[in-house]
Amino acid sequence: SVTPSQKYTARGSRGEVVASFGSVQGPSWSGGGGRGCTPKVFGSPEENLTKSYKFMFQKALDIREALSWRIEELGDVLKSHHHLEDFASEPVTVLGQIGCDSNGKLNAKSVVLEGDRERSSGGQIPLDLSELKEYSLFPGQIVALEGTNSTGKRMVVSKLYEGVPLPFHTPTEPAPEQRMVLVACGPYTTSDSIAYDPLTDLVEVICRDRPDVCVLFGPFLDAKHEQVENCQLLGFFAEVFKLCLKTIIEGTRSAGSQLVFVPSLRDVHHDYVYPQPPFLYPELPKDDKPRVHFVSDPCTLEVDGVVFGLTSTDLLFHMGAEEISSSSGISDRFTRILKHILTQRSYYPLYPPSEELNVDYENFYSYASLPVTPDVLVTPSELRYFVK
Repeated sequence: SVTPSQKYTARGSRGEVVASFGSVQGPSWSGGGGRGCTPKVFGSPEENLTKSYKFMFQKALDIREALSWRIEELGDVLKSHHHLEDFASEPVTVLGQIGCDSNGKLNAKSVVLEGDRERSSGGQIPLDLSELKEYSLFPGQIVALEGTNSTGKRMVVSKLYEGVPLPFHTPTEPAPEQRMVLVACGPYTTSDSIAYDPLTDLVEVICRDRPDVCVLFGPFLDAKHEQVENCQLLGFFAEVFKLCLKTIIEGTRSAGSQLVFVPSLRDVHHDYVYPQPPFLYPELPKDDKPRVHFVSDPCTLEVDGVVFGLTSTDLLFHMGAEEISSSSGISDRFTRILKHILTQRSYYPLYPPSEELNVDYENFYSYASLPVTPDVLVTPSELRYFVK
């Protein structure tokens, strides 16, 4: 069933630049091929997800516990940054998590605040947002609000306190030289064929440009591909995946680039849980081990002191569907959503999560929080590409 895609071979826009950022063009790149440059996962090994874990055994109480810790942590930050008195008195300042009063989509009339455990024992109060000129809210967002609650039935919000991003990482020594990082995202096939033509082209580009680091996001074998969904593949999913890895690893040997593999929840052979453990590939040849790195989703990666935040989960799509906003100026939705990622200090601050995401909350608390504000955040999406 491996017939190449007609549309792909006949395309006219090959190699075209569709979006660029910054006006400074670097010197012409002769290619470092990854020499002397080793990407490493940010932070200490125990802070990072390095192997599979047992999932599907969550207790509701443990989920509640993990969410409460987040409210407490971000509450302390909001309090010290905005110099808030304790969360009490009238007009009151309260801390909590944004929720929706029903099963429907959040709208300006259905917003509730679920209080923290310590001060309001997890109680809910409906919010009246009519006095706020500007806001951007989504379910699961942790906020501090100032307002009055004269009736005891509804809180009229007069002020919304935004979260504060974490500081950037300060490298101990300056970067030794200019580095080139190439980032690509699956699926690496066209939708009408399982021949990996786009992947072959990508390997050619890597050999031509010799980037120091290549970050490759899944899916490598896409669960949403029609031949996978209709059971038309002749081999095992894991075998197709291994062939795909072999193509990449062997094909880039001459370039010498460091390879970083980030899994996706659409990788059909891999653990279907978030945070997602790294791929297992025991067949990796010994000679390739120093340059091939398997990381989790999400992952915070450091390359010569520059911190990359990486996640293959389509948080732009998931959060874009849930976020509501009101703004006097022209406001760009993508910027708002990505700002929430930084101010909520989490790779996936939405709660409840999208229906296609299975979250293990104990591991989520440990491995899906931002350790620092990344210098570069990469989030592949079904939505239109952009660079900011």
